[in-house]
Amino acid sequence: MAEQVEKLAQEQTTVEPTKEALLVVTDVPESEHEEEEKDEEEQKQSLLVPEPELIPANNAYSTCCGDEQPPLKTEQDKSPHPKPTVEVKGTKIAHLPPNEQKALLDLKNLLQQAINNHEFSISSSSPKQEKIPLQTHEQTEPQTEKDPIPGPLLEDDDGTKTLEAIEETIVHSSNSNPTEEKMPHDTTPVNEVSIWGVKLLEDDKTDVILLKFLRARDFKVKDAFNMMKNTIRWRREFGIDQLVEEEDDLGCDELERAVFMHGYSKEGHPVCYNVYGEFKNKELYQKMFSDEEKRMKFLKWRILFLEKSIRKLLDFSPAAGVSTIVHVNDLKNSPGPNRWELRQATNQALHLFQDNYPEFVAKQVFINVPWWYLALSKMISPFLTQRTKSKFVVAGPSGSTETLLKYICAEQIPTQIGGLSKDGGDFERDDCVTEIMVKPSGKHIVEFPVTQEECIVRWEARVVGWEVSYGAEFVPSAKDGYTVIIQKMRRIDEDQVISSSYRAGEAGKLVFTIKNLTSKKKKLLYRFKTIYN
Repeated sequence: MAEQVEKLAQEQTTVEPTKEALLVVTDVPESEHEEEEKDEEEQKQSLLVPEPELIPANNAYSTCCGDEQPPLKTEQDKSPHPKPTVEVKGTKIAHLPPNEQKALLDLKNLLQQAINNHEFSISSSSPKQEKIPLQTHEQTEPQTEKDPIPGPLLEDDDGTKTLEAIEETIVHSSNSNPTEEKMPHDTTPVNEVSIWGVKLLEDDKTDVILLKFLRARDFKVKDAFNMMKNTIRWRREFGIDQLVEEEDDLGCDELERAVFMHGYSKEGHPVCYNVYGEFKNKELYQKMFSDEEKRMKFLKWRILFLEKSIRKLLDFSPAAGVSTIVHVNDLKNSPGPNRWELRQATNQALHLFQDNYPEFVAKQVFINVPWWYLALSKMISPFLTQRTKSKFVVAGPSGSTETLLKYICAEQIPTQIGGLSKDGGDFERDDCVTEIMVKPSGKHIVEFPVTQEECIVRWEARVVGWEVSYGAEFVPSAKDGYTVIIQKMRRIDEDQVISSSYRAGEAGKLVFTIKNLTSKKKKLLYRFKTIYN
């Protein structure tokens, strides 16, 4: 008996150390000293990042956005540059790497638990907030998707200053952890938690929504869940869905000239234009930014614009949806950096969009950028990551149109921005534009055949640059016919769009001549079409 007891005691002494070893390997967290070293390192890095208020107003914040049901069928759907069937980043679970698939499933589980526990509810007795609530930032959340700020500059052969940059905004951490707070319950059914018109966990578009938050937090599930939880709470506190449904008239019709959606990029993304030169109008500036109440009204309008754009133009379908927006920010004649009211309003929008609209930016293109913006970007660029730089391009005044044409076709770019698209014009957005280069001190002739009698020929043309001459004539096919001079050679400038027509009574050809008077090559944009009686 004594031998059995001694043997049993020996077995226990051999087993217990094994259990301790397992605990050491799997359960022991990092030491507090290591966490303090991480925090100190993050604080050092944050000192190198410029304040977000240095960022000039940008559409993206304005649209950081993309703002949705499946896209409406418009004349743009007939464009020779159709929207792609698959986005650059895969949204099908089967196409994701195993670690990302696991993160997505883990986030779904956390979301389901939160919905069942009413963690997204807000107090039904709390009064509706007059001001837009700014979201609390978690200390542990790294910011990966930010609004733009200029970065490193590159100059190409055409003199285009290209800048790929965005500021990684570092925000102050809160004293309390939002995830530890118990949310007050409301009467909202558990199956009505939705965002951007998508019912979470009930719609097949849920995966695309969740992937946005995961990508914004580098697939850290807990951080992504906290961001999504705060976003949903903010949307309920602000009453986003009610604001969209009611469509209140905020009296900001003038802003439609400064911020508007128009056309699609070559990759099929809807394009949002932010024209800051409109804010140079003193009357408009005072109406929008002269006091805190007006700035809040502007911010409310901007959020409403983004929400409507997301629901109307974006598609969160996993198979073929396009769920990001290209932003074009035109800084021509924009107010300088000393306009603190505009800077404050856009800075507020910056924080709201970066916290509540993750991964909605496909590309940020800045055009007509002034010298002070370029100089600022050179100082900031060393502190930016490659991830944030990859979405941003900046061009000075001389290279703005050339830069835009790399990402958007001329028939999709508004005339006031440098393209040939105009609402209510003689041409539609599915009428293709031809681009050709005119050699230095050279001449280029374009011939357009007219095969039938009694028709009207219309054409539009634009030259990227200036100091060129243009002329047009009709040459009949008949040998005894007479050439008709439609337009004598005359000089045109860059901002001028040539738009003309000719009624042909016989078959022949329209001859279109461009003479380059400079020592630099010029790009010619043109299109023709025939209307038969």
